[in-house]
Amino acid sequence: MSTLYTLGEWTALPGREAELIDAWRDLAEWTEHHVAGSGWAKLLQDREDPRRFISFGPWHDDEAVAAWREQDGFRTRVGKLQELVESFTPHSMDVAGQAGPATPDP
Repeated sequence: MSTLYTLGEWTALPGREAELIDAWRDLAEWTEHHVAGSGWAKLLQDREDPRRFISFGPWHDDEAVAAWREQDGFRTRVGKLQELVESFTPHSMDVAGQAGPATPDP
């Protein structure tokens, strides 16, 4: 079975990049401490378009992701993030290939 990852594509409103980073960190830290089945999380910022971000992280299974998305803490934090972006697209993805050493997953 392949590891499940969630991935988000974010485009910040002009001048709101630092706020997006802070709000994303709040969501990620809350998730780490309150949601079973989550793993580490990363937020990447595009060097050429600093308003563009990608976030991703591994999950134990689909049920853990579904439970995460149903929690009030998730909804509240994502609501704050949505106030800071022009667009957001969430994805649930499976590993299709890998090179190099294995990465730590949940």
